[in-house]
Amino acid sequence: MPNNNSSQSSFGKLTLSEKTNGKPPTGWYLWWIAVRPRTLSISATPVLVGTALAVAEGATANRLAMLAALCCAVLIQAGTNLHNDAADFESGNDQPDRVGPRRVTAEGWANAASVRRAATLSFALAFILGIYLVAVGGWPILVAGLASLIAGWAYSGGPRPISHSSLGEFFVLFFFGLVAVAGSHWLQLGAWSPDALLAGLVVGLPAAAVLLINNYRDLETDLRGGRRTLASVLGRKHSRLLYVALMLLPFAVLPLFSLHGLQGAWLGFLALPLSLSLIRRLLRDPSGLELNSLLAGTAQTGFALGLALSIGVLL
Repeated sequence: MPNNNSSQSSFGKLTLSEKTNGKPPTGWYLWWIAVRPRTLSISATPVLVGTALAVAEGATANRLAMLAALCCAVLIQAGTNLHNDAADFESGNDQPDRVGPRRVTAEGWANAASVRRAATLSFALAFILGIYLVAVGGWPILVAGLASLIAGWAYSGGPRPISHSSLGEFFVLFFFGLVAVAGSHWLQLGAWSPDALLAGLVVGLPAAAVLLINNYRDLETDLRGGRRTLASVLGRKHSRLLYVALMLLPFAVLPLFSLHGLQGAWLGFLALPLSLSLIRRLLRDPSGLELNSLLAGTAQTGFALGLALSIGVLL
């Protein structure tokens, strides 16, 4: 398997070593790498979808609340990623032979304590923004926000980290799909809607597929490290089948919006060719480096689907 020390981009851009002239990244660029920017759309998408759905159902958009929710969601994901970076290094899970993108703690670009402090800062900023969101949305936002912060820490923390278990994909589906969409929707409308649940599935299923691809890529190293991720439990073949389901099921949900008069949700089918292309690539059993590209493409397809759905329900 090719060595991944160059951290080649999925789009043929400069490698990390080329961008930094062979020197370790520093300053803001170091922390930009650490938060894993290629997947941050996972947290932004449900806020956009939940807000658009609420407006389609009669809410007057509170743009400040939407912006605060967007920042809060991204900060929670960034904190989760930073905490995971440090925790995986300290647990010995990030080994030199890992295929995925380079991690700042494992590479020695930042020590674990600094990365943990950055994670704590990210969670703290999300908490501060959350105070305003609770003032706008009340106790449902308080419950959703606190649960999301706790889950973000528990993903890599505690005696039984979620990331070491087969529950990771369910965690992503629940918090980056159902909770984030429903919470953003409630923040704008102050009422519950079954369409928020449907939208949460549309957004959450491809988000879960991102983690599945991550764990599929790292299957061998996870098994050696004693991690029982869903991919390691299912094996290669059944993990590929699950990925197919996660990337196609959202399109089975889209027609259900028509039952509630949201005909424009069909616009989400514009993302179907992207999803089918990714499925074909995975079924060809790609190498580790190709899986890095597939992971980024999965996140981008989830964003494209969410954006199309958001525009569609507003038409």
